[in-house]
Amino acid sequence: MASDDDVPVELRRLWGLASPSRLGRPAELDVGRVVGTAVELADRDGLPGATLPKVAKALGFTTMSLYRYVGSKDELLVLMTDAGTGEPPEITASTWRDGLLQWATALWELYLRRPWLVRVPVSGPPSGPNQIAWLESALAILRDTGLDWAQKLGAVGLLGGYARQAATQAHDLAAGRAPDVDQPSAERDYGRALARLVDSDRFPEVASLFASTLFEAPTPEATEDPAGNDFIIGLQFVLDGIDSAIERAGGEQ
Repeated sequence: MASDDDVPVELRRLWGLASPSRLGRPAELDVGRVVGTAVELADRDGLPGATLPKVAKALGFTTMSLYRYVGSKDELLVLMTDAGTGEPPEITASTWRDGLLQWATALWELYLRRPWLVRVPVSGPPSGPNQIAWLESALAILRDTGLDWAQKLGAVGLLGGYARQAATQAHDLAAGRAPDVDQPSAERDYGRALARLVDSDRFPEVASLFASTLFEAPTPEATEDPAGNDFIIGLQFVLDGIDSAIERAGGEQ
């Protein structure tokens, strides 16, 4: 039978379990405060602003003193990611498809609010309580679909990866635009410029694309979110694939 001794100290800290006491550690400092400060710095300054030395400075301690609570900079990133992810929203949909749409959209919106989350390298499967809560939420949505465990994990991984990549792309495109240029205007200028450059004999399909009205910016009164529209279009394709797998499995539609 497994015991607490089988749980690595890093996972114990991640789950908020008590760690062996250490002599001389400051009573006013703990793992939660270190991680909370790191998340605040990342929200304000991005991931480069949440290094151990900068967290220590913000807390008024030395960098070495933080190693009593966080074993390494990599462990700090793991702790920050779980804390910054938070718990998933309540899923109110009555069908698996609408439920996964809500779930993936909520994750994408989280990544848009906290851009630094998508800059943290993926070093392993979800292991913290908040990440496990997101996994539980998605698996609950897929409960009656007839998919096996491997298929369910594959579907959740695909949706999570899509939400992460879509948010990363949105952040990168926004960073590459001039401060006074919005996405519709950037797409319009891109389409018009490429329409003049693309040779229809060499690139007939691309030339037809740029000759269409796809990249024309909406009127100033339009309130649609182009990035959100792009995300939903791609998400529907992903859900169509999951739908096909569920149909083959004979599960609930």
